[in-house]
Parts: sequence; structure tokens; C-alpha cells
Amino acid sequence: MAKIVYFAWVRERVGKGEEELDIPVEVKTAGDLVAWLATLGEGYEEALRFPKAIRVAVNQEHIEHHESIAGAREIGIFPPMTGG
Repeated sequence: MAKIVYFAWVRERVGKGEEELDIPVEVKTAGDLVAWLATLGEGYEEALRFPKAIRVAVNQEHIEHHESIAGAREIGIFPPMTGG
């Protein structure tokens, strides 16, 4: 079981700020997770329509899509960040 936390417009489209999910064993990387989350319903699909733009943090550390989510207690899902 992992706590998934959604931020900014991802949270708005998913319709919740966080949830506890049993992540399937075949979901091994951040990219796998984003793809799997997109299958959970219309709001998820809309929020994660451009998976490569989504940023993922495991236990409050940003990781790349090819990196493992093994041992994650908390996973943050972020939209692309802009700033100056």
C-alpha cells in the first residue's frame, strides 16, 4: 500500500488530494505508475494524458520515469513546473 499525493491541476482533474492504493506488482517504475494511474478512470486519464510531462517524487525525492518505485511509502504526482 502506498500513499499517492496529487498536486496542482493533477489534483483538480483527479478530484482528490491523496489516496492509499495497492499498486500492482507489475508496476515497477515511475513511468509504469503514471500509465497505470491513467487507467483508473476518466479524471485520471485526463490528468495524465501527457505522461512524459508528469513529474514523480518517491518519499519526497524527484525521480525519473525509468526509476524504480520499490519501497515507496509516499508518491507525489506533479504537473510540469514553470518558474523564473
